[in-house]
Amino acid sequence: MGSAGAPRASVDLFAPVRTVNAGGQGPFVVVVDHASNRIPPRHGDLGLRPSDRVRHIAWDPGALAVSLRLSELLDAPVVHSTVSRLVIDCNRDLDAPDLIPRISEHTEIPGNAEIDQEDRALRIAEAHEPFHGAIDRLLDRREGAGLETILVCMHSFTPTYKGKLRPWPIGLIHARDERYSRALQVALAANAPGMNIGWNEPYSALNGVTYTLEHHGDGRGLDATMIEIRHDEILEPNGVALWASRLARCLTAARDALRAEPAHLSSPLRGGIRLEGRD
Repeated sequence: MGSAGAPRASVDLFAPVRTVNAGGQGPFVVVVDHASNRIPPRHGDLGLRPSDRVRHIAWDPGALAVSLRLSELLDAPVVHSTVSRLVIDCNRDLDAPDLIPRISEHTEIPGNAEIDQEDRALRIAEAHEPFHGAIDRLLDRREGAGLETILVCMHSFTPTYKGKLRPWPIGLIHARDERYSRALQVALAANAPGMNIGWNEPYSALNGVTYTLEHHGDGRGLDATMIEIRHDEILEPNGVALWASRLARCLTAARDALRAEPAHLSSPLRGGIRLEGRD
């Protein structure tokens, strides 16, 4: 196992995943892969300084705050991890090279430098599996209750990355079926004319960052989208309130727009087959 960092304790009193408003009856389910910068005790500090552990490399600042406000506005369940993505990234496939990152942007993660199979398996079992298991259980319950579900994967991103400016205040990343993300893009543009809305920015599926979106959205044939908000927009309560209110309106408008389409245009993709009448 990696040995860098402070002495390790074996007891973790925090659950690795939390579900808020599990009984919410609204049509949206919000999931937050990178909600927390918490490192469970047995990992020490991963060899990082305290200042590194509060940076974006460890979590998505503001993403959970926006999601919890959306839960109130839309009566939406929220499922979020309580474990830093530096321990294990819950938005990565289990065979992804950055599942347990050794470097994030320019910062080396000493505690991840030499991970053996036992440590890797423990990290999967302590964080990755519980997070996705909680999402599956929630979606199963909603399906059993006959509730409509649109999956919203919430993230935030840095204003700059490796010296490159990122001009979009928000970016949308689509699932294999892009219709809902397109409808959301239209709704956002109508709500805030002139806003620079990133499409598959600052990431896309080609960057390997859509595991949760694809696994739970495409995997179940759900309408789904991944939202990235530039984190300087949502570090303060006013920004959180503004974006949550805007997204609540636009998520709903996008849903309504799709539901108003003729049936032959609004049927989702199944098994990767493109249905007649869709472009």
